[in-house]
Amino acid sequence: MIDPFLIVRILGFSALAFIAAMAWTPLVTHFLYKYRAGKQIRSAETAPIFAKMHAAKEGTPTMGGVLVWGTTLAVALVFWALAAMAPHSMFEKLNFLTREQTYLPLGMLVFSALVGFIDDVLGIAKRGKNGGGLGMGHKILLYAGIAFVGAWWFFYKLGWDIITIPFFGNVEIGWWYVPLFMFVIVATAFSVNETDGLDGLAGGVLAIAFAAYIFVAVVNGKAELAVLCSVIVGALLAFLWFNIHPARFFMGDTGAMSLGVTLGVIAMLTNTIFFLPLFGFMLVVESASVIVQVASKKLRGKKIFLSTPIHHHFEAIGWPETKVTMRFWIISAIAALLGIALFVLERSI
Repeated sequence: MIDPFLIVRILGFSALAFIAAMAWTPLVTHFLYKYRAGKQIRSAETAPIFAKMHAAKEGTPTMGGVLVWGTTLAVALVFWALAAMAPHSMFEKLNFLTREQTYLPLGMLVFSALVGFIDDVLGIAKRGKNGGGLGMGHKILLYAGIAFVGAWWFFYKLGWDIITIPFFGNVEIGWWYVPLFMFVIVATAFSVNETDGLDGLAGGVLAIAFAAYIFVAVVNGKAELAVLCSVIVGALLAFLWFNIHPARFFMGDTGAMSLGVTLGVIAMLTNTIFFLPLFGFMLVVESASVIVQVASKKLRGKKIFLSTPIHHHFEAIGWPETKVTMRFWIISAIAALLGIALFVLERSI
């Protein structure tokens, strides 16, 4: 039976994160607009269809993802500090920052967010590769390095080398756990980055995925991880309040990449990597569309989609941006529910 107090913690912390994020949003927006932290739209020469559809968004501030990870970090540290100052009190029961469950995902969230923040700043300042921040090669190396730290922690410090294949059982894979971990983290991070192309799209898809992992963490007996996920969901909902069309600001790499890294870490921590493609279904679809498009252009010399990631294709054929976003949310929710159903079924047989 689920502890009723855990339900209170999950719902309460999600509401608290939402309120806290809403409270300091004016400060974030003031900073972003004051320093003109505007997003650059790809040029018509390199992406004519995209540029035509999104020209009006030129200059909208980016780096809004700081609202999500900043709120999550602040809430975690505040309740950790209160628990330390008042041991054996209610604050100790509310603290969810623990070495076993939340140190690594929270640490990876913040560290990768800082890397993304630097990339965003370089892009705003028109520095880096072609004046657009870090090049793809540098990004892959940096996030692969971050993923390796997590893989090293899991494999060498915690001794994890087992993955669960649904309806089959546990498989010991030895040192292959390290490259698998790195692949999951990097793939999820870049998939979120690909999805972050329409107002509210990535935020909604991520909120659904993290909400699914609240359930998974509770079932797996990882109460503190469930609370961490609930804080992220609450902060994401506040972000969405300002990111839905027309967006007040965008997520930026500081939000997209860090939340993708964290989602991958939580999938590894709960040993549910084969359910992750359902919990974050549209992330898979978005990345797959890019891979298929690139392969088709190289092998066949022609495109399959008018523009990729696939949300831009639907825009190009005439769907309003809000229709694409909300339909992708619906698909994400249905896929996540299917994932939860299969997760429960797998544990019951």
